[in-house]
Amino acid sequence: MRVGIDAQLAVGTATGIGEYVRELVAALRARGESVSSLSDARLDPWRFDRRVRWDQLALPLAARRAGVELLHCASGTMPALAGVPMVVTVHDVVWLREQRHARPYARWYFGAFSVARYRRARLILVDSEFSGHELVELGGIDPQRVRVVYPGVSAAFAAVERRPSEPSFALAVGTVEPRKNLEVAIRALREVPQLRLVSVGPPTPYVERCLQIARDCGVAERVELRGYVTREALLDLYARAAVALMPSRYEGFGLGAAQALVAGVPLLAARSSSLVEVAPDQARLPVDEPSAWAQALRELLAARESRERESAELRARACERFSWGSAAERVAACYGEALSRAGR
Repeated sequence: MRVGIDAQLAVGTATGIGEYVRELVAALRARGESVSSLSDARLDPWRFDRRVRWDQLALPLAARRAGVELLHCASGTMPALAGVPMVVTVHDVVWLREQRHARPYARWYFGAFSVARYRRARLILVDSEFSGHELVELGGIDPQRVRVVYPGVSAAFAAVERRPSEPSFALAVGTVEPRKNLEVAIRALREVPQLRLVSVGPPTPYVERCLQIARDCGVAERVELRGYVTREALLDLYARAAVALMPSRYEGFGLGAAQALVAGVPLLAARSSSLVEVAPDQARLPVDEPSAWAQALRELLAARESRERESAELRARACERFSWGSAAERVAACYGEALSRAGR
């Protein structure tokens, strides 16, 4: 079985989905699977017109040229016609829920248009039980065609050697956009004067709101929004952070939370969406209560040694649960099932 994987978002500076694709391709090849990584460096995936051109024209052509038997649309969008059977990974349906600030044509393409295409897929892979339920509820997708496959976390995070630095800082990883709810962490800093906040991830206009809130709260000098950082810099931050924060209102999986657990970093996460599947019970906090986050941060900083020991215990389980080897095994099984579902 020869499978083509849409790897366009892994071109150049890859963030969450691009990293997912890179790691999945490597893990499948390590299993001996025959996979072709399909991309075109001439088409910038972060420009909307280029992304549509890739999805709808260049990707089907690349699949035909590669002679694949199955096309895995691993980035959440699909061509209307591909000429070969398809499976798709849907990382979330945030475009149907949260992206009200986005341009209408983008909301339509990544939302209603894409969901309509999913009905052409033989199987739909989702990153969490939550995302599967969302897809069925909002998209009217047949649940019999949905398969949950938790993504893995790169082995580089499992190799992180913890060395928390002083002064202490909290680390938030992910695109700085409204659904990530970074403001609750900023507001919590008012009650934790010994802590800094370092946020890494691509910026959006929401950055200005976060900076204004930091100024209003009198904590601007303790808030650092670094934007995109390299893998090496990210690993260093996980090694040195006192705690990782994920206060998101909506996640399809919660890669930052999984990375923190695999790296052995104490984690605090919102009690919301897919994070209830990723974060342990004791790490979950109310989404919109800065005082609860502040209290949890103070308690964590006051008991660092015990929290580090607890995180080390959670780390072993997280490394097993979020293994790319396990994810690739599950994905390969889905490929076989998809090819056996002809006509269904």
